[in-house]
Amino acid sequence: MSNVHDVVILGGGTTGLSAGMYSVRAGLNTLLIEQSGFGGQILNADIIENFPGFPQGIAGPDLVMAIQEQASNFGLEYAFGQVQALNVQKQPMILQTESDEILARSIIICVGGERNRLGVPGEEEFEGRGVSNCATCDGYFFADQEVLVVGGGDSAIDEGLYLTQICSKVTVIHRRNQLRASRVLQERAFQNSKMDFRYDSVVESIDGRDAVTSIGLRNLKTDQSEEIAAAGIFIYAGYHPNTLPFQGTIPMDDGGHIKVDLNMATEIPGVFAAGDCRWHSARQLATGAGDGVTAALSAYTFLERLDQSA
Repeated sequence: MSNVHDVVILGGGTTGLSAGMYSVRAGLNTLLIEQSGFGGQILNADIIENFPGFPQGIAGPDLVMAIQEQASNFGLEYAFGQVQALNVQKQPMILQTESDEILARSIIICVGGERNRLGVPGEEEFEGRGVSNCATCDGYFFADQEVLVVGGGDSAIDEGLYLTQICSKVTVIHRRNQLRASRVLQERAFQNSKMDFRYDSVVESIDGRDAVTSIGLRNLKTDQSEEIAAAGIFIYAGYHPNTLPFQGTIPMDDGGHIKVDLNMATEIPGVFAAGDCRWHSARQLATGAGDGVTAALSAYTFLERLDQSA
C-alpha cells in the first residue's frame, strides 16, 4: 500500500495550496493534482488588497508563487491532470484521471469554478477580439477606447476601476437597479469620472466585423433596445463551480456546490470540499485559505480515527 496517498487534493488555487501546506506539515503523504496551472483566477488579479499581511496589496501571480513555494518547502507533491471520476465507496478511494488511477485514503476537493457566459450572439465569435473576462490580461488592447463591463459585483467593479487607468470610458451594465459590490468599491466607482452606469439593462448581442464595434442593450423596465459603440466588453456575469465530474458521486445543492459541514466534511467519510466549490462559500481568498486549512485538519483527524479503528 506504499503507493496510497494519505491525502489527495484536487485543485491548485489558494485553497488547495493552503490545504496541502497544512497536510504535509501534519506528516501526511499528500499529493495535489492541478488541471492546468497553479493559482486559479487570482492569476488575473493585478492587485489584491484584502488578503491579510499585505498592507500595500500584492499582485495575484506573486501571491500564488509565494504560497506554492511555501507549500513546496514543506514537501507537498504535485501532479498535473484532470480527475474524471471518483470511487469513494471503498478504502482506499480511487481517483480516475485521463491515464491513471490514484489511490487515496482521503480526498479534499478544491476545484473552484468558472465564470458564466451571457449566451448572446457574438459572445463566442468575438472572444479574444473584443470579448474578455480579464481586464488585467486584455485591458491594454483598449488604450484610450471606450469599453463596457457587464456585472455589478466585486469582480466587475474592481476590474472596471482597473480599466479606467487605460481606457477613455468604462460603462458598467447591470441587470439590477443597484450594484452588489462592496461599499468601498462602489464609493471608488461612483467617484471615478471615467465610469458610467446603465442599470436595469442586459446585453442582447455583441456586434462587429473583425472585432467588436458595438453592443446591443435592452432595458428591462422599458423593454427598449439600443446599440452602444464600444471596442470591448468585459463580462463578469456570475460563477459556477467546477464540480461536474463529481455529480452523482458527491452530494451537492442545485447549483452544483458541494455540501459540507463546518469541518468541510461531506457526508462521505474521508471526502472533504473547500473554497469556492463548496456551498455557502464567501468566495474570498482569505476564506478559501481558511477552508483549505480546516479541510486539512479534518482529514488528519479522520485518518487518525481510521488508523485507530483498524
